[in-house]
Amino acid sequence: MTTDAAWNPAERVRELSYRLVRWPSETGTPDEASFGEKLAGLLREIPYFQDHTEDIALIDSHGSPLTRSVVAVVRGSGRRTLALAGHYDVVSIGNYRDLAPLAFEPDQLREALIADLSSRPLAPNEERALADFRGGDFIPGRGMLDMKSGVAAGIAVLEEFAAQEEREGNLILFVTPDEERNSQGMRSLRRALPALTARWGLDIVAGINLDATSDQGDGAEGRAIYRGTIGKLLPFAFVIGQPSHASYPFEGISAHLIAAEIMRAIEANAELCDRAGGEVSPPPICLEARDFRGGYEVTTPERTWIAFNWLSHSRTPEELFGVFRAKVQGALSRALQHFNMQAERYAHYLGAAQPSGGQDARVLTVSELLLELARVGGEAAVNRIKVLEASLAGNDNPLQLTRALVDAMVAEARVTGPTVIVGFGSLHYPHTHLDDARPSHRAFARALEAARLATERELDTHFKYRDYFTGISDMSFLGHASREDDSRIVAANTPATRHIDGIVPDALSYPTVNIGPWGREFHQRLERVHAPYAFGILPHFLRAITREVLGPGSLPRLETSPSGVRGDA
Repeated sequence: MTTDAAWNPAERVRELSYRLVRWPSETGTPDEASFGEKLAGLLREIPYFQDHTEDIALIDSHGSPLTRSVVAVVRGSGRRTLALAGHYDVVSIGNYRDLAPLAFEPDQLREALIADLSSRPLAPNEERALADFRGGDFIPGRGMLDMKSGVAAGIAVLEEFAAQEEREGNLILFVTPDEERNSQGMRSLRRALPALTARWGLDIVAGINLDATSDQGDGAEGRAIYRGTIGKLLPFAFVIGQPSHASYPFEGISAHLIAAEIMRAIEANAELCDRAGGEVSPPPICLEARDFRGGYEVTTPERTWIAFNWLSHSRTPEELFGVFRAKVQGALSRALQHFNMQAERYAHYLGAAQPSGGQDARVLTVSELLLELARVGGEAAVNRIKVLEASLAGNDNPLQLTRALVDAMVAEARVTGPTVIVGFGSLHYPHTHLDDARPSHRAFARALEAARLATERELDTHFKYRDYFTGISDMSFLGHASREDDSRIVAANTPATRHIDGIVPDALSYPTVNIGPWGREFHQRLERVHAPYAFGILPHFLRAITREVLGPGSLPRLETSPSGVRGDA
């Protein structure tokens, strides 16, 4: 196979990237809601879609005003289909500060950033950014790296595929909203895809997520094929102590001491890293720790809260939750032992006995707390929690929402300390990986390798295999059917129902990888994409993969498994 290096997509991908960036689409804004129709309009300019308007679909996602995903397919012969996927929402432009009006104008922003960086002493990352901008290979702009240049590369490959007179297979493009918050776009699309692909007569055999990656070097790490993506859970510990006046500390139980011991047991604990595929996940790290008081008091706080970002390569939610609960239980025991020991020492100094407590200390899961709530407060208490959650519908901070719900549940269930409630504070992002035991995954891996070798040879470049995409992304839901056991443990212990990703019984299942642009400092003021790769090499590589996947005899057709999930066993 050859990649046909004579095809020169660079100017087209540059033009598309600039056009997409110039359409603002910050997550949760009306601009995000209006982007889907704009993108569909851009696709309708392509001659194929002028003749086949029925091959573009807008899929309702969420929100008010309503956001929608864009799906476009270029048809060839047969049912075999390769999917390319990306998201169109971008993070806030607030960190551009005075340059925010230029955040969506790449060339003007580049000149403004050069002027700014040339005018003052610089940190090391700023020195590198200045050199990148002056060199001309890096282009800034909100969303240029994450990830509108990836979407642009996908559109260019779709367009080139449509220009072929004889096409084998089908190429489909998904572009979704809300990746930066809760992946509601990809998750709603996952629900809609079975009916849509059945109506269109397509079998998706593989998928490529086009999300961006970071490389602070020469691109050797960024020119990557990610065989999987990291998983994420956000376990929390809601600590209930026994308040006391500061002059009589041992008349209560310190919630802060318990929380501190939990922090010491879990924060950046390398023993808790997950290992798979020769790679090691980052250790859990605290995202939030606070008590619930808004003003000054001389009484110790009754309730504190601590939440951790915990990444995984292979651990199931049940395994991780079991480890977390055990660590919390151990920390609770150590905290109370220390507190009681200090009470004894203080009593010795005073020559008078001091209270000690904690004999009835316990750790409760959210599912256990809900049972206690129903037992103590009955249906009325359960309904009050539902009303509270509905009243917080506009709150997009998952930790703040979860704290409020658990605080109310604890009050309704009349739970006293010392007790620690454990659960999950946000959406579960499953880890995924190519599975060499499955025929379709092996076939896709062979196609990727053939395309890699051909592209490297013809474009004098190099790609690296990496096992896990380290950013949280839509790849967790692209071609992934959630395991029922995983969904059950997460759903039972996630207080906010909006953060529960329900089972989609007929979800399509197919092997996926991530191959996208690379650059530096995405989400930051100096976000920038490496243009020669994003505009030139990446679309060539994607087209080479398309030809390998859709060529004759490349990938096996998917069959319906006994569970109803499409995919091979």
